[in-house]
Amino acid sequence: MSMIQDWPEPIVRVQSLSESNLRAIPNRYVKPLSQRPNITSHNKINPHTATTIPIIDLGGLYTDDITRQAKTLDNISEACRERGFFQVVNHGMNPQLMDQAKATWREFFHLPMELKNMHANSPKTYEGYGSRLGVEKGAILDWSDYYFLHYQPSSLKDYTKWPSLPLHCRDILEDYCKELVKLCEELMKILSRNLGLREDRLQIAFGGKEESGGCLRVNYYPKCPQPELALGLSPHSDPGGLTILLPDEQAASLQVRGSDDAWITVEPAPNAFIVNIGDQIQLLVLIKHVHASFFFFFFVVFSF
Repeated sequence: MSMIQDWPEPIVRVQSLSESNLRAIPNRYVKPLSQRPNITSHNKINPHTATTIPIIDLGGLYTDDITRQAKTLDNISEACRERGFFQVVNHGMNPQLMDQAKATWREFFHLPMELKNMHANSPKTYEGYGSRLGVEKGAILDWSDYYFLHYQPSSLKDYTKWPSLPLHCRDILEDYCKELVKLCEELMKILSRNLGLREDRLQIAFGGKEESGGCLRVNYYPKCPQPELALGLSPHSDPGGLTILLPDEQAASLQVRGSDDAWITVEPAPNAFIVNIGDQIQLLVLIKHVHASFFFFFFVVFSF
């Protein structure tokens, strides 16, 4: 089967729609009733559905206090079993680098459209500046633009796909992704220990340090004139092993499905990453057989 080279329809940037002073969104972005967000008449997330998923201090693992170490491991284990989501603080990344990453992407998305479109992507690899997922003609679309990159393995890393502006953005992104890989490796060790496995077992199962996959996706959600009808990102589960999210603390946007199937909004903690256990690890735990050929870490920055 030949690889699809281009989109089935002309690409429309959601940011351009947002800035065109539309009073109503095009029908292509109107979600079915069952998928529409739970918001108030003031175009804000319903505060009654807001929640704080477990916040775990990873610093507890690196002390001489055996009791504190055990409690931290238990907290992570419980969060994985009960929710599949938790936040981590004292995770090792400098908050200044986190802020630089967010500032860099905000600056990129506010560049003139002709400069951003120099990095336009295609369904061949999805790498670059994009505005839709999937190639189904006439599909209902998400109200967002994004940027997607492969970071590892090195055989997939292509610096020509990385944004060239703003200045120094590639250096910042390199540092950011490198630190996130370290965090993912630490989390994999923790999960292995909680499963009663050798620390390196999950990492090896997903290809080891050289072949495990790492991707960066940055979501940009422009202002929407009818937020009650649209979603920035459709309901989904993450197919990889781990997803590490860097949220915009000024605007809580991530929603997760609770035990009663209701969607609840996650309030991000300061300088925290949100960790989502992906489908692959859930499956491995269920079948109690640790083997996989490829593993994706998704490093996601939510911009507004």
